[in-house]
Order: sequence, then structure tokens, then C-alpha cells
Amino acid sequence: MATAEPELGLRFQRRFLAARQLHSFPWPELEQALRTLPNSSLLTDILHKTVLHPLCVKYPPSTKYRRCFLMELIKKHEGTAAEPLDELYDALAGVLNEEESTRCYKNYLLPTGESVTLSESVAMISGGTTGLITWDAALHLAQWATGNSALFSNRTVLELGSGIGFTGIVICKTCSPKTYVFSDCHPGVLKQLTENIRLNGFILGPKTPPCTQTKSQGQEAEGTNCQKPDLIVVELDWGSVTEKQLLDLQPDVVIAADVVYDPEIILALIGTLQKLSTSRADREPPEVYIASTIRNPDTYHLFQAELDKVGIGWQILPTHGNSIFLYDVQPNVTILQLFI
Repeated sequence: MATAEPELGLRFQRRFLAARQLHSFPWPELEQALRTLPNSSLLTDILHKTVLHPLCVKYPPSTKYRRCFLMELIKKHEGTAAEPLDELYDALAGVLNEEESTRCYKNYLLPTGESVTLSESVAMISGGTTGLITWDAALHLAQWATGNSALFSNRTVLELGSGIGFTGIVICKTCSPKTYVFSDCHPGVLKQLTENIRLNGFILGPKTPPCTQTKSQGQEAEGTNCQKPDLIVVELDWGSVTEKQLLDLQPDVVIAADVVYDPEIILALIGTLQKLSTSRADREPPEVYIASTIRNPDTYHLFQAELDKVGIGWQILPTHGNSIFLYDVQPNVTILQLFI
């Protein structure tokens, strides 16, 4: 158990900070560990890696989420012969006294030791848009990007429909792009996106000064050669964007996540992709990667059929199961590479 307990605590930590669904936690393993060694040390460790973790204290998940998590943890604790753990009940009392908020935070731990923090809406639909939360395809695309960082290194990346920024912020922290262009069309989403970019230590605008890498917990400080990418946020409406606007951006790579969900916007998206191709007549067209959660197969197949109609080639890319951000049972998510 000496080696299993810390690993179990870390698995709880990653799921909790990212506010994943409670059923994705390794509760059976915790119950087994508590039956094998009925003392409070493991629960104390989990408590300090989750609710009392410095990231959670500074940027807490929703009040409801923390309350449900603590109540489940207490339930597991009370099912053992261990002594009562006052710290656990004190933490629950503190959460019960909090007021519910319309906003919360999610924190994702990167393999580098850094974190990505996002301010999100607690509601799936807020302000007339679904763009104020992070969707599974964005997690999937970010995970794929970290394993294919050479595609983005020292290149200009345009993200269509950036939402509140998760995929782009991960790529900027792990893949060393030269320039990253976030885009969306909803004013509320653009405002939240800008806040999240700054929340993660980036400065918007060209010519961001070189950064000094700081020492992460458990890591030695590295060199000072890192160069932060230039980050730009633009309002981009697929229905009205011009070739001139896209020409000014000059992307080498175009990505998007969860943008193929409504038949009414598919033609506008494909029109934008066509303009991206023709706006670079003197250069190679950009590489394009689109991640989609297939909720409605008819809509997904319509997208593929419309691509075929205009002569845009496509292929489904293989993905791997090693999970950085994905802990729940995943829906059907695919990544298409398009040839525009």
C-alpha cells in the first residue's frame, strides 16, 4: 500500500481539479485501500490533493461539485473503522457556508508540471451560447496536440471557434507555436476567452517578450531560452469573414473542436475553409485538423458529404488512449485532417 496510496491520491487530484464527473473517480480502489488500512492518512492525503490543494483554494470548482465530492469522501470514511477526521468535516462545513456562483474554475495539470486554469460557466447554456464551457472534443484535440507538438512548433496557428480557450492555451504551453490566433464570434465568449488567456499568464498582442521558466513543484529550474508565442484574439464570423481578413492572418495550421454540431453552420464553416485555401494562392494551403464529438451521426456525415461536394479531401486520424485530460467514459470523438 505504501506505493499505491500516493498514486491513488494523484488520480483523485487530476480528476478533482478538472471537475470531472464523480463517477470517474477510483472509488472502489479507495474503499479497498481503506479496508486494508483503516486509518485517516490516505483520506488526509486525498483531501490536501483536492479540496485543500492550493490551486483549488485559489481557483475553486463549483460549490455544488465540491460539496458532492466531500460528502462522498465522508461516506467512504464512515464506512471504515478509522477515527473521525475533523479536517474532512471542517472542509464540508466551509463549503456549505458558501454561496452558489454562476461561474467556477477548472484546473488541468500538464505533464510539464504546469497547469491550465479556466473560468467557466456552471451552466451548459449561458448567455445564449454553449461556448462558455469546455467540451470533450476540445480536451481530445488538446491531448492529441501534445503528442504531435512538431505540427505546431514555430508555426502560426488559427483556431476556429476557440470557445473559452482550453485547446489553444494547452498548445501555447506545450507546443511552442510562433503565433496563435484565437477566434470566435460571440461577444460573451470572446470576453471570457480573453480573461482565461490572461489568467494563464499570457499577454495578448504581438511581440510578447521572452519568458523565464520558473521552477515547478518537484522540478529543477530550466533555462531561460523559452519564447512565449504571440497571442491574438479576433472576432471571426464564418458567415461574413472575407478572404482579406484570412489573408492577414496567414495561418500555417488551422484547428477547431466541436464545431460540427449544427447543420445550419456547416456550409459557413466549409466556406471559411475554402477562403483559407484561396487566400494563400502564392503559398501552400494550411494544414487543417477538426475534432468532433459525434452526437448526431447524420450531422457528422452531412459535414463529410459537403466536404466531398466542394473537393475538400479528408481522413480520420488515429488517436491513442493515454489520458492526460480525459477521465470519463468518452463519447465518440474523432479528429479529421482536411486537405483544402
